Amino acid sequence: MSLAIAEEVTPRRARAVPTADPVAPAAQGPAMIQVRDLRKTYTTPAEQVHALAGVDLNIRKGDIFGIVGFSGSGKSTLLRCINLLERPDSGTVTLAGQEATTLDRRRLGELRRKVGMIFQHFHLFDSRTVADNIAYPLEIAKAGRRQIAARVEQLATLVGIHDKLKAYPGQLSGGQKQRVAIARALANDPVVLLSDEATSALDPETTWSILQLLKDINQQMGLTIAFVTHELDVVRVLCNRVAVLEAGRIAEQGEVGQVFHNPRSVAGKRLVEITRGFREGSLFTDGGGI
Repeated sequence: MSLAIAEEVTPRRARAVPTADPVAPAAQGPAMIQVRDLRKTYTTPAEQVHALAGVDLNIRKGDIFGIVGFSGSGKSTLLRCINLLERPDSGTVTLAGQEATTLDRRRLGELRRKVGMIFQHFHLFDSRTVADNIAYPLEIAKAGRRQIAARVEQLATLVGIHDKLKAYPGQLSGGQKQRVAIARALANDPVVLLSDEATSALDPETTWSILQLLKDINQQMGLTIAFVTHELDVVRVLCNRVAVLEAGRIAEQGEVGQVFHNPRSVAGKRLVEITRGFREGSLFTDGGGI
């Protein structure tokens, strides 16, 4: 999927391109997410797969941070380890100043309320209305009925689905479902939002509207967003900083402009070349590969 057509409607002024830094940079603002030497290996009957092989990453407060790479590079594993949905084999994850990897189950549960997560396939409850889907995290947190009702109304208005509160997921479009998922992820007023391929199942126009919504949420709420995707056009539209993963390691990271205009890693160069090729219509398979 490409957002190149949408971008051409609102062209951007070219910016000077600084040198990219493949190593986690010195903090230029308070780190909301800090990852140090993160490692994760999966054992299969055939081999050991090193999904993460020593990842270091700083995501500053207020960043919209893109995490990109080819399939199997470790993107989704990194995101799930940040939220401790997957336990890393070693290394540390610090969220909002708390080292999550050392917390017991109760304290980790409390910390997770500060972290919202959205997925490619929405993960809504088909048997619950839109309102009840949004309310679910608040019910788990044992919030009062009035508080839940007020928060659901507020979030539904924020994401543009107030008229769908009594509908069920099966009655919604893909974009509307993702808006419900975003509202649910914001229910507990998180400081971090993690997104795993949240626009990959959407058409270009709907993708554009969801990206604009996320940018608005970032600006209005000061929310830090980590956004995993394989779509570089999405990163260009949404993110201010980006990291390129290759074989479970950070190949390079930096400001979006510098990585796109002057990629230094093999993976970064290949991703940019392929994206440009699709946009310019210069890639052909014809039985001979790309």
